[in-house]
Amino acid sequence: MNLYLGGPIWAYKEWVGSFYPPGTKASDYLQEYTRRLTTVEGNTTFYAVPSAETLQSWAATMPPTFRFCPKLPRAISHAGKLSGKIAQAQQFCAVLSQLGINLGPMFLQLPPRYPPDWLDDLESFLNAWPPQVQLAVEVRHLGWFDAAHNENLNELLCKHDMARVVIDTRPIRSLQGDRILAGSVYQRLLAARQRKPDLPILPERTASFIFLRYIGHPQIDLNNPYMEEWASQLAKWLQGGAEAYVFCHCPDERLDPWLCRELHRKVAEIIALPPLPWEEAEAGTARQASFF
Repeated sequence: MNLYLGGPIWAYKEWVGSFYPPGTKASDYLQEYTRRLTTVEGNTTFYAVPSAETLQSWAATMPPTFRFCPKLPRAISHAGKLSGKIAQAQQFCAVLSQLGINLGPMFLQLPPRYPPDWLDDLESFLNAWPPQVQLAVEVRHLGWFDAAHNENLNELLCKHDMARVVIDTRPIRSLQGDRILAGSVYQRLLAARQRKPDLPILPERTASFIFLRYIGHPQIDLNNPYMEEWASQLAKWLQGGAEAYVFCHCPDERLDPWLCRELHRKVAEIIALPPLPWEEAEAGTARQASFF
């Protein structure tokens, strides 16, 4: 029973002085991130496959309890049918396997133009997927959520022990409180609404692990009802033996880590959880400060 919590990025300079200690260098961002949270969406791999040297440097930085969850490259996921990309996907898995124990589930995000009529194509792709590599699949075409297609997809994912990604964008659909946000944050909220899909929430478990993407509102308190709902559901899944990977996004990226921390707190109120490494990092910073 493990709850992994993280965000979509680690290289964010505006975290220096808040999430990261003052004066943190860019070369140390990943190390500081892994000292506070336990997973990250590897969105960089959507655009380019990292070199062997880069992967080795990442792996050397990550503690054994940390999980890196890479997104499959868009050249595989967003270029029509998948069956012609099987060799590319297998090669991607081979390259990323250099992360060793730090490799978490990979993440296949299918675009809205990938319809349920292509189920056979998806099945061919998943049949060829390396069984030793966990995979989570996100569908964005609304047709996948129709009853028959939904059942067929879930059966396919269950067969391969693959998770169905749940993306919750409800917090940024609400207009409540938006007018008091700073202008730039409000514009980012509007852009996020436009960019993120408005999909049904189907918290259905299809694998031994859960993959949840939570898109939070920049006003932390407006997330409470959604987070309480997810905390209850996550507690049930964890008590049922599942591992859970949860990624908190926000239009105001400065708040991503604090959404993670708040969700951890809410789950820990229901079931016993180990503390986030963030707490130990803060204690270490306080101890260091006491010497001066």
